Amino acid sequence: MTISVIIKTLNEEQNIAGCIEAVLAHGAGLVSEIIVADSGSSDQTIAIARQFPVMIVQIRPPAKAGCGAGAQLGYQYANGDFICLLDGDMELAPDFLKEGLNLLKSHPQLAGVTGHVMEKNVSSLEYQRRAKRQRIENPAGAIDRMNGGGLYRRESLQSAGWLADRNLHAYEELDLGLRLAQNGWQLHRLDMPFVGHSGHSTNAYSLLRRRWKSGYLQGSGEILRAALYGNYVGQLFKTLPELKLWVLVYGWWLAIIVALAAACINVHFLWVAALVVFAPVLLMALKQKSLDMGLYSVVAWVFHAAALPFGFFKKRTAPQSFIESTVLKEP
Repeated sequence: MTISVIIKTLNEEQNIAGCIEAVLAHGAGLVSEIIVADSGSSDQTIAIARQFPVMIVQIRPPAKAGCGAGAQLGYQYANGDFICLLDGDMELAPDFLKEGLNLLKSHPQLAGVTGHVMEKNVSSLEYQRRAKRQRIENPAGAIDRMNGGGLYRRESLQSAGWLADRNLHAYEELDLGLRLAQNGWQLHRLDMPFVGHSGHSTNAYSLLRRRWKSGYLQGSGEILRAALYGNYVGQLFKTLPELKLWVLVYGWWLAIIVALAAACINVHFLWVAALVVFAPVLLMALKQKSLDMGLYSVVAWVFHAAALPFGFFKKRTAPQSFIESTVLKEP
């Protein structure tokens, strides 16, 4: 039983050494190969990774970088019976591979197993939100996706067609989970750490802008389009409540337009327009017990909802097609 570890990278010079060292330390005797799948780093990520016994592959044109493409890039070079997927800003937790492998061996119906992603950087509002939601939204037991990565059985990935849809800039784990479920497989989260996650120290609003430019925020539209091809739209709406939230955001925008139009006719409706505009922020501030967090939540909704149509109507490439790439280093 061999394990291939795929590490997705893009400008991770601050974290890649620690990521690889953790895999080497905690995967000794279990890991047969480490593949650094790089999406076009322009910093010292590749130079640092070269110092370790790893394979390095890098995407090249006409292939386009993205969360799905990065994972699938590594998978197309992997040979292990099991595939462990993680990001370059993560550090594998001790004992996870051993416990995960034992669970997969004893439960043949399981396609994959993960644990908790422990957020180490909570200076950003985005990662404060994630840390607060961690235990609530990511309980141990049966799950429908493995956000952040985990350990997969190769046999299950082959039955699902591919590891990650190269067209997706986000939600690639959910897409995989739904395809696995269609083929009768299950996923499980152990009540133990999977990785420590450094994340971005960037200001939350700067991170939103960066994710807009990179196409990351188009992920909800892209997975909705993928669901049409994969015939799992109904299941997607059940498992991705954000889609319903974006519909509500569109309704909110319509209400703002109507209120402003009414205010143009009768100035007394200005207070109604103001209430419609600011009510979601106030409600979220009360829920989060923080005005900053409430405002950020609503701004994030706006960005995501605005990006959805761009992702939905974007041209797709066959997800199982070979991703153009270059082998920069053999192990």
